[in-house]
Amino acid sequence: MGQSIALAYEFFSWRAVLDVLLVSAGLFFLYRTLLRLGTWKIMAGILLALVVFILSNALDLKGIEWIYQNVSHVAVLGLIVIFQPELRKVLEKAVSVPPHRLKDQDTELQSLIAESLVKLAREHCGAILVFPGREPIKDKISGGYQLNAVPSLPLILSIFDPNSPGHDGAVIIEGNKLTQFGVRLPMSQSARLSEEYGTRHHAAMGLAEQTDALTLVVSEERGKVSIFTNGTMQPGVNADDITRAIVEHQQQMGFFLGETAPKISKRTLLQVVASLVIAVAFWSTLMVSQREVVERILPVSIDYTSPTEDLALVGEKATEVKLHVTGPKSDIDILAINPPSVKIDLSKMAKGTQTIIITSENIRLPKGVTLLDASPQQLKLTLAAMTEKNMAITPQIIGKLPGNLKIKKITVTPDSVLVNVPVTREAKNIDEVLTTPIYLESISTDSKLFCKVIARPSIQPVAKRWPDVEVSIELKE
Repeated sequence: MGQSIALAYEFFSWRAVLDVLLVSAGLFFLYRTLLRLGTWKIMAGILLALVVFILSNALDLKGIEWIYQNVSHVAVLGLIVIFQPELRKVLEKAVSVPPHRLKDQDTELQSLIAESLVKLAREHCGAILVFPGREPIKDKISGGYQLNAVPSLPLILSIFDPNSPGHDGAVIIEGNKLTQFGVRLPMSQSARLSEEYGTRHHAAMGLAEQTDALTLVVSEERGKVSIFTNGTMQPGVNADDITRAIVEHQQQMGFFLGETAPKISKRTLLQVVASLVIAVAFWSTLMVSQREVVERILPVSIDYTSPTEDLALVGEKATEVKLHVTGPKSDIDILAINPPSVKIDLSKMAKGTQTIIITSENIRLPKGVTLLDASPQQLKLTLAAMTEKNMAITPQIIGKLPGNLKIKKITVTPDSVLVNVPVTREAKNIDEVLTTPIYLESISTDSKLFCKVIARPSIQPVAKRWPDVEVSIELKE
């Protein structure tokens, strides 16, 4: 009961409301974009995978959780690569600026365009006219010539005359003027159109998939007009259909100052509601699963701080502890990805053997996570006093010389080093340190080699760093 009240309180907080609204908006724009681009089936598969993950999280299906946790990072990168055009499209739409509005609704322009297209279709003369929407199309189109002319029937017919240099391209109509002609449009990357349609139709579909522009196409072979918008094609339209499509497009884009806000269709309203419901369900399921209290055993490393200068840690020391913790699943999952370390402060310890009990004070855990147990529960550590001692540096020779060669003389420079060693029985019997290995198989002539010093962790140089050692090897037959 208490958990339900806490969840309800958190759901109605301003952060949760903002979170749900942003997720809903993202789902809505992503769905509309993917639907127009013809990749909604891939998105449906991703949503299905997400539903499976949420259910496995709620039912605590370890196998599915392990697969998702280990594959999710690579999958996200793969999705970014696959949906790069679609993600770019969503971002462009989010920041697109509405175009300049017209003072009055110019019905003469719409009737003129419809009349021109019908006449071109009757004469089997191909044509493409583009009405841009809110989204910019400059980076989608290429080529063409600047025109900036007032539309007229003779002008449109002459542009698409087969003898005109720009008749194969598209005419861009912005405001109440023909701004460009002979423009090349992007080809469709989907399989929505049959191969029986020509280049004009595939180019119009390409622009309709990538932008919210309205594109009108006259088929040279069929003598019919088609309307392309939002990734869809409406073939075989008449003059009234063309006029209506232009009016609706301009009203939806808000081109007229006198127009009220564009009407929201029932289909769009259902999409908004569905996006909101999915976002609420996703947020609620996520919160419930993340609030679930779980127990887990996590292996963590032990971090030993340095003791005082006159002491050294000797003997065997543990390097790992298994912690038995409990807390919210979200916090435990974070700990599993970025495990803490057990801090053992040797600077406060005196000489001799002491027992350290591992508690929550040695570990920095999130506020909601509790330490139940540790294995091992305690550590036995021994600190010994340090003394200075001069130790010989002995080269570590490995292997045999090739052929009949033998070692005549080995010279080590320097041949000794002043070190700090713990005062223990074991350390009393140590009177040398070694160099890094020297492999004789690779030596065939007199050689000089530079090596590092190898010593036990409890043995440290007085000079704070080990010297570089030069080993000279003289050979003889």
